[in-house]
Amino acid sequence: MASKPAQRPFFSNFGLQVLAGMVVGLLLGVLARHIGAGPEGEANALAETLDTVGSIFVQLLKALVPPLIFAAIVTSIINLRELQNAARLVAQTLLWFAITSLIAVGIGIALGVIIQPGLSAGVAPADAAVPKSVGSWLDFLKGLIPANAFGLTASTKLSDTGTASTSLGFNVLQLIVISIAVGAAALKVGEVAEPFVGFVRALLGIMRKLLWWVIRLTPIGSAGLIGHAVAEYGWDALARLGSFAGAIYLGLAIVLLVVYPTLLLINGISPRRFFAGAWPAIQLGFVSRSSVGTLPVTEASAETVGVPRTYASFAVPLGSTTKMDGCAAIYPAISAIFVAQFYGLPLGLTDYGLIVFVSVLGSAATAGLTGATVMLTLTLSTLGLPLEGAGLLLAIDPILDMGRTAVNVAGQVLVPMIVAKREGILEEPVPDALPA
Repeated sequence: MASKPAQRPFFSNFGLQVLAGMVVGLLLGVLARHIGAGPEGEANALAETLDTVGSIFVQLLKALVPPLIFAAIVTSIINLRELQNAARLVAQTLLWFAITSLIAVGIGIALGVIIQPGLSAGVAPADAAVPKSVGSWLDFLKGLIPANAFGLTASTKLSDTGTASTSLGFNVLQLIVISIAVGAAALKVGEVAEPFVGFVRALLGIMRKLLWWVIRLTPIGSAGLIGHAVAEYGWDALARLGSFAGAIYLGLAIVLLVVYPTLLLINGISPRRFFAGAWPAIQLGFVSRSSVGTLPVTEASAETVGVPRTYASFAVPLGSTTKMDGCAAIYPAISAIFVAQFYGLPLGLTDYGLIVFVSVLGSAATAGLTGATVMLTLTLSTLGLPLEGAGLLLAIDPILDMGRTAVNVAGQVLVPMIVAKREGILEEPVPDALPA
């Protein structure tokens, strides 16, 4: 008689660990805020510790993002040759990205018009300021052209003491363009590129393993991130923008809990099956506020719900940089209406059409990283609204970004699942596709 496999203790469940970290972080954040600042206004030891823990976790995620994006996109393009209906799958994926974005931005516009958050805001015009990073269509188009082979950027800052410090970063859009070009070239070259293809696949495997080790720290990182958010922002800023925050989270909830299940049912898929598989990725997206940082878990979640690996390895990396129902649809729609209402500027049908246009076509500007300021300012500038209005919303942006990213990640699992079902390639669910 075969023995039953030993059940793992309940506390070994990754989702429960993350939830426990969030609860602990919330309690520690409340305690840190209760302790208050030091005699000279400096943060207390607990608040500083929470900030340090959260910052280190996000920094580790960001450090692994560039090679992960490059390897994931190049490999996904190469894997398309293994699919008989690759062109149709690509077209269907982009089509459903657009469909779900249209629905999400429509919900955002409706909530902004009905709730009118800009008329009941408790913030003063003096709080308005143009954000440091401002999006524009010209910058977006110019940003697509790589400045170097690695998409690297450099910035220099002056401290209060006059000391200059230079830091290196990377342009995600340029990195995506480079990766797509390299992947396409590798396909064209053919057999000669096989050693390079093997190297990229090995690099992807290594980066996934490294990132998974970092992701295992999520319960600790989530405690620091949630705790710092509560200690830093408290409830005051949230209360002043309560109607705006409420509209955002209501829109996110409608998309996640109503629209997505409805689309699944229409396509003959069980919503329970979807949420059971996607929940680890949704949780991590909520905590990390980075779709790209969540990429390995999102892809594993897609495989868990039955999306074939060859297709998931293409659709999920693409979605992590362009599929943003939270950051690029719900948020900019409600935010633009908020700014217009706050400054008493009327919006017409043409303006609402522009919001839809920007949300569907400009989502790549968010590039899968934390924050959606670039997307918001891109929307405001397209509508001709004051960019200073974005500064009114920055105080609670990290709190909103958690919910936005969770919905982004959910959509990045949803679309491949729907497309796979419609194309007849959806497989049986995999009990646990998360890496060990």
